Amino acid sequence: MDRFRDRLMIPITDIQGRVIGFGGRTLGDEQPKYLNSPDTELFNKGKTLFALNFAKAGITKQDQAVVVEGYFDAIALHAAGINQAVASLGTALTGDQVKSLLRYTESKQIILNFDADKAGVNAASRAISSIFPLVYGGQVGLRVVTLPDGKDADEFLLHNPVAKYQELLTNAPLWIDWQLQQLVVGADLKQADQFQQVNNEMVKILKEITDNNLRTSYLQQCATLLSQGDGKLFPLLLENLITSLGGNWQRGTTPPQTKNTSKNTSQYSQQTQQDSSKTSLVSNSSDRSLLEKSETLLMRLYLHCPEYREVIITVLEERNLVFTIAEYRFLWQQIVAIEPTLSRQQPDLIARIQDEYLQFPEKLNQISHLFHLDEYTENQISVAPELINAAVACMERVICEKCYRYYLDLWQKTDFKIDRPLMEKYWLELNKSKERIKALDRELQFLYFYR
Repeated sequence: MDRFRDRLMIPITDIQGRVIGFGGRTLGDEQPKYLNSPDTELFNKGKTLFALNFAKAGITKQDQAVVVEGYFDAIALHAAGINQAVASLGTALTGDQVKSLLRYTESKQIILNFDADKAGVNAASRAISSIFPLVYGGQVGLRVVTLPDGKDADEFLLHNPVAKYQELLTNAPLWIDWQLQQLVVGADLKQADQFQQVNNEMVKILKEITDNNLRTSYLQQCATLLSQGDGKLFPLLLENLITSLGGNWQRGTTPPQTKNTSKNTSQYSQQTQQDSSKTSLVSNSSDRSLLEKSETLLMRLYLHCPEYREVIITVLEERNLVFTIAEYRFLWQQIVAIEPTLSRQQPDLIARIQDEYLQFPEKLNQISHLFHLDEYTENQISVAPELINAAVACMERVICEKCYRYYLDLWQKTDFKIDRPLMEKYWLELNKSKERIKALDRELQFLYFYR
């Protein structure tokens, strides 16, 4: 019994209500917070759920199970009438524990309600990972509740009505929505390395989704999270995510187009087909090439022409543009950090960048071509003002082109008879993108540099 010294002991029972072990909760700040009996022939932490003998009827009645971290959370929920609650026993939720719960819920609904602190979030993530095959195989409908202000269930019920907790259960997001949201919590997506890390984790999740309709929906959700509300970036990021999926994504498997047979839509259809052929001067395959050439030129001018740096910053801000090629986005972040530290004694931005990149040798190879000029690039610098405008216009044009294709796709999938206002909204966005592309084409005077 010394194992549980200065701890409040809780009996742990099997599904028949027979005591098979004990749990101890510290009365002070000692760690671990919860301590269980060691595994025996009768007691296996990875297969046992606290209070399942009391909760099984509630799980069947509510057709869902709520899994919390601690004994007292489960006890508090039962005391409040949430009778479908059980607690894991200090381990990540296991496949065996999930299968025990699924016996009692026809819809296979399980809601995780772990603590909202970092440890609780990590525990929820581990739980999702540990039952990975069941989750992705559709054998369990897993959702996650995060209580406000970092409270656990016990604390929350002390200060809130039970109805509020019930509301949170009702609105609990699917595990994948929760995971995607957690990826961006605390992340500064303006920092290239953090952006790339979040993007890569999203791609990992998307690759595991086998249903194409579901993946289409989550592709859009990921692009929305990454764009942070910037409508111009959304289609570009969506395209990048699709490219990152590689063989895991086939355009031909997207939801079928809705056929707009209404006479009222014929004028839209004919007009849109004509506009699409006229507007799409930049093909999908050449988008990255044009962006890369434009951003390469802009970066080279920025590095070698100090007198034009303020001009470049201004035009990018005015058009709400950012560098989208990963190596240039990272380089720009380094420039932003380095420039305030430059002095008259050490004014050479390129030298400072090369010093900083010594800690990123693999990235240095990606941008080393920017540091030196040949005859061709020296000639470019001689017409820098015009080329800055052309490069920025090309960057914006690629984004507008993606916007156009994106809204065209949405428009084609919308049924005029069912949702006319939405269809008209897409039509307006199509025309807005088309007119902007025309304006940019008039502005581009040095486009031959990019073709």
